[in-house]
Amino acid sequence: MKYDPIDSKLFIENRKKFAAQIKPNSVAIFMSNDQFPRSADGQFMWRQDADIFYLTGIDQEDSMLMIYPDCPREEYREVLFLRQTNETIAVWEGKKYLQEEGTKASGIKNVLWNTEFNSVLNTIMCYAENVYLNLNEHDRAVVEVPYKNYRFAHELMKRFPLHHYERAAKIMHALRSIKSETEIALIINAISITEKAFNRILKFVKPGVTEYEVEAEITHEFIRNRATGHAYSPIIASGKNANVLHYIDNNLPCNDGDMLLMDFGAEYANYAADLTRTIPVNGKFTVRQKEIYNAVFSVMKQARSMLRPGLNLHEYNTKTVGNLMEQELLSLGILKKEDVAKQDANKPLYKKYFMHGTSHYLGLDVHDLGNRFATVAPGMVFTCEPGLYIPEEGIGIRIENDILITDGEPIDLMASFAIEADEIEAMMKG
Repeated sequence: MKYDPIDSKLFIENRKKFAAQIKPNSVAIFMSNDQFPRSADGQFMWRQDADIFYLTGIDQEDSMLMIYPDCPREEYREVLFLRQTNETIAVWEGKKYLQEEGTKASGIKNVLWNTEFNSVLNTIMCYAENVYLNLNEHDRAVVEVPYKNYRFAHELMKRFPLHHYERAAKIMHALRSIKSETEIALIINAISITEKAFNRILKFVKPGVTEYEVEAEITHEFIRNRATGHAYSPIIASGKNANVLHYIDNNLPCNDGDMLLMDFGAEYANYAADLTRTIPVNGKFTVRQKEIYNAVFSVMKQARSMLRPGLNLHEYNTKTVGNLMEQELLSLGILKKEDVAKQDANKPLYKKYFMHGTSHYLGLDVHDLGNRFATVAPGMVFTCEPGLYIPEEGIGIRIENDILITDGEPIDLMASFAIEADEIEAMMKG
């Protein structure tokens, strides 16, 4: 791992929180992510399953976790299983966790090699009444590949059909949506690296550079600051490309007079940052570009201030912020009052120009676990990212910061980033 070691107290506390939520006499089992084939004998870069990392801090393939607080055999109340290394693995793949190193990273005393997993499983299944299995229940996920936790769930239910099976995901969604101080510090570190990359870009962008050169500058700054890499595929969209919400081709030149929409974030210790800025390629907004930019920024400031405990996130995302953008579209002359007065309430006209939500959870995933119908609470971290996309003018603008919810005022974790149009122009000039 490129990142500094994380104190195991975080993972010990996370397991305690999880154990407190499960039914009596229950075992919960978590699997690491598969290594996925890419082509020929190559594999995609591996990343740990976010849930098992949240509970163990173990960043290694072929790892497994059992949590069984009521197990009559004390040594099996928490068990971490790791891939046993050997000289051949060390030569070809490098260092792997030794058992004592697994204990140090996770705080779990009983660390076994994963060759012992089935033996221990047979034993504890004789005692346990309920089994918590962990599937991907993100409400935006469409998963076609039978991943490891999914395959294990089917195998276990077939092998032990008389047990009661429960969903670990419901608990994990609630736990992971509230960040601890340590997690917030890791997110802030990812944000700090992202800021360095953004400031680098403001000095780099000029007419004639390509989108992929901008991406390369960002990647360079990420890696040299110990980020794992990008938290998601970066969007570097110049001119009309900014009207494609998930544009990731990043292969065209940035032309004089166009704007450049950049949506990127560093990943540090598996925690994500998520930034969007839209800047003028030549360092100077036109009058119209600045007018639209300031409209989006006005909505962003108002939306950011709303992110407080008690907010209905679904209502905020689907209606409240949209109503603010509707007023800006009227002021810009893009919508007409008479048309808005006659619009279908279920198909508001602003949706043509602002078609996505404003805020999503942020954490171990860039679209982190959390209930979008839940009430906002202290400790949650959200993005705030309104946008306007006007293809007929060749303009797409989105502005995004990451926001921490507190008992009082929300804290903008990207408050130090250049965001005002005049600030951006000044930094690009300097």
